[in-house]
Amino acid sequence: MNKIFKVFSNHQARRVQRDQILPGNSVISVASVVDSPSRLLSVAGALIAAFLLMAGLAGADILEQILVKVNGEIFTKTDLEARQVAALRQKNIQGDPTDELLKKELNQVTPQIMVDAVAEMLLMQRAKELGYRLSDEQFKLAIDNIKKEYKLDTEEKFQAALKQENMSISDLRRQFERQMLVQRVEQVEIFGKIAISEDEARKYYQEHIGEFTTPASVTMREVLVAVPNEGKGLSVAQDDAVRTKAEQLRARALAGDNFMKLAEESSDAPSRANAGLIGPLNMSDLSADLRKLIEPAKAGEITPLVRTARGYQFFKVETITSAETMPFEQAREQLNDRVFTGKRKDEFDKYLAKLKAQAIIEWKNADVKKAYEEGLASQPKGAAQ
Repeated sequence: MNKIFKVFSNHQARRVQRDQILPGNSVISVASVVDSPSRLLSVAGALIAAFLLMAGLAGADILEQILVKVNGEIFTKTDLEARQVAALRQKNIQGDPTDELLKKELNQVTPQIMVDAVAEMLLMQRAKELGYRLSDEQFKLAIDNIKKEYKLDTEEKFQAALKQENMSISDLRRQFERQMLVQRVEQVEIFGKIAISEDEARKYYQEHIGEFTTPASVTMREVLVAVPNEGKGLSVAQDDAVRTKAEQLRARALAGDNFMKLAEESSDAPSRANAGLIGPLNMSDLSADLRKLIEPAKAGEITPLVRTARGYQFFKVETITSAETMPFEQAREQLNDRVFTGKRKDEFDKYLAKLKAQAIIEWKNADVKKAYEEGLASQPKGAAQ
């Protein structure tokens, strides 16, 4: 999907019609392709056309089949097809998809499509009740911003971008209007009424203190003198020789030799390419033995020699910081955002549940209703049903 128009809606309505499948291989419809065919969609079209003929639903009179009415407003199979095609495009399926893969993908996306479609219709209806509308001036400003942001500096380029997406200016306006009006209802009716108390903020802070704590970290340089053959068949004499060399290098470092040069010239560790530099590392990511060696050190200090599986090592601490927790008052803005994020979903679910309870929803297709119910059942726990 062209990123220029993706911003308007999560469900781009396209005038690209294909045969679509609902869960259980129930055929909704078949339709013609009016854009440049892709492998993904042409395979889907052929697959679903076959099911369509078997089901005896190939008549032209089904082209505007109503799937559901929400307070009298209709959602048709053409609407569903457009959203299914858009969902498949967003998945960006690579290669030549098999029939089974396409069926699987359609079965996955259709339930959520129907959940979103019903919610959108309810919110759009509420927007109209509140008198919200997209003015010509607002739409013109939005178009001007798009042209500027994506360097569509001529009307010809803008129209070409629309054509590439098989959209008319009316399609674009409807998409933008849907998104804007839905967002306005959410902001005015739901999110704008959410308040965060200090008790809620403190409770979140105490329960998620790690989110506001910067862990202790260290940046250091290392010199490794490796044992031969990764220590396999290592004799005592060989081990002593490696240790002696490491002790001599450490003595030079303590005497003031340039540690970076020592690492570059004498270390067997891969870090020699960076003059022995490793880090910054979280202290919690270090082994217990290494953490015990590093934690007492100060910047500039050289650690004692340590035997590891690779050989003998010592380190120079470049920088070391202790864990630091942001005070509550400093974290308040972040706390408000995070508590708000948690509450906004709960409040949205409650608001949508209220709209559903007041609505008259008439299902005209059993398979679509089943997909919708499957979508509801798969919502995160606590979502409005």
